[in-house]
Amino acid sequence: MKKNDIFLICGIIFIIACSFLLVFAFRSEGSRVLVVVDKEVYKEFDLNENTTYEIRQENGERNVIEIKDGYVRMTEASCPDKLCVKQGWIRYNYESITCLPNKVYVRISGGEEGELDAVAE
Repeated sequence: MKKNDIFLICGIIFIIACSFLLVFAFRSEGSRVLVVVDKEVYKEFDLNENTTYEIRQENGERNVIEIKDGYVRMTEASCPDKLCVKQGWIRYNYESITCLPNKVYVRISGGEEGELDAVAE
């Protein structure tokens, strides 16, 4: 390797590190949990409300989500690979858990909002 190759590699590593720092510095905690089943909004929860909820579909598929202390996770799923269960807890805006075989999508939304929701004249 030549001197310029090392500079290029160090530059790329520096840009990646700065990108990660920016993402972590400007993320905000969410306030709502949105559950979407088969492209339609199924249910919405407050992230500060501790609860366990079972999503049961007409075709027999089921998923269970748990909301606890401002975090949400999928605790059970009838899908074969259980990747959605292995994902763990989420709490920041736009983070999501997806169960592709069951067509279930859980997303965090509603982080920091401005003081005004709307202005009417």
